[in-house]
Amino acid sequence: MIIPSSILTLLVGIGITLVSLWYGQNHNLLPVAASAEAAEVDGLFNLMITISFGLVLLVEGVLLVSLIKFRRQKDDTTDAAPIHGNIPLEIVWTAIPAVIVLGIGIYSFEIYNNMGGLDPMAAGQHSMHAHGKMKGSAMAAPLIEGQQPPEFTQIALGIGASPDKEGKVAAVNVDVTGLQFAWIFNYKETGITSGELHVPVGQEVQLNMTAQDVIHAFWIPQLRLKQDTIPGRITELRFTPSKVGTYPVVCAELCGGYHGAMRSQMIVDTPEDYAAWVAENAVASATNLQQAVAINPAELPDGEFLAPYANEMGIKPEVIAQIHDHLMWNGHLARKST
Repeated sequence: MIIPSSILTLLVGIGITLVSLWYGQNHNLLPVAASAEAAEVDGLFNLMITISFGLVLLVEGVLLVSLIKFRRQKDDTTDAAPIHGNIPLEIVWTAIPAVIVLGIGIYSFEIYNNMGGLDPMAAGQHSMHAHGKMKGSAMAAPLIEGQQPPEFTQIALGIGASPDKEGKVAAVNVDVTGLQFAWIFNYKETGITSGELHVPVGQEVQLNMTAQDVIHAFWIPQLRLKQDTIPGRITELRFTPSKVGTYPVVCAELCGGYHGAMRSQMIVDTPEDYAAWVAENAVASATNLQQAVAINPAELPDGEFLAPYANEMGIKPEVIAQIHDHLMWNGHLARKST
């Protein structure tokens, strides 16, 4: 039984489509999704994997069939018939990729907008006169003598509020500074400064990021978000963590000799654990040394500085007390002489 070529082509096309759809949803190439925004990015990625895998099967399949069907037969020394081109075929294989690329571009633009990438307030309102993009128009015009230069607005950078949250303040605001070779997180509302990022699950987080020295790239793969941090500029990332856990914070921009070691972690806590972490670490910013868990040792007298290390150093507590009393007495004599 000989199957007509049209039916065979249809069956092959259906098979390639089904296999590609299955692989597009079961490729397991992405890490766990830990944010609300990750679902949309994963949808776009799955679509691209589906299309690309189908194209691989189609192209490689045609090559294999051609190698077998059109191979040189034994004792055949003749030349093949010359082929000068096939205009309909060239139109098809040019038009189909063009339509696919255009469709993916529109889809990705929509996702970028839904995530807040087109939020005009993504980096705050910064106006300047020398650089940037002019409000309302990109056209340049000569200045009339005595006329003030037009106000320019700095281009917003980052992922801001999504359209449904535009104008709303994020539940948690954190200032992020990238420097060679570490990330520093400052919670202005509580005064906490930390080397790791703590956020509550299910609540929107806003990161206001800058760099101290060179360009760094703040990347958390599980969030599907990556944004450059730039010296002298503020870039923004807004996201809503959706899964409790610990996730790596990676610098994805070559920033120096120890770039590979520039790592931290984001810890997504339950609301209760996050509140406990804030309460515990807020003590470190207290001015009362009896409540502080971290103080500057340079500001301590020798006796107080050595006290925590007395056991390890084999120093008796009486010796520490004598040092403290001696320093206090010398300070008293110094004030009395003046």
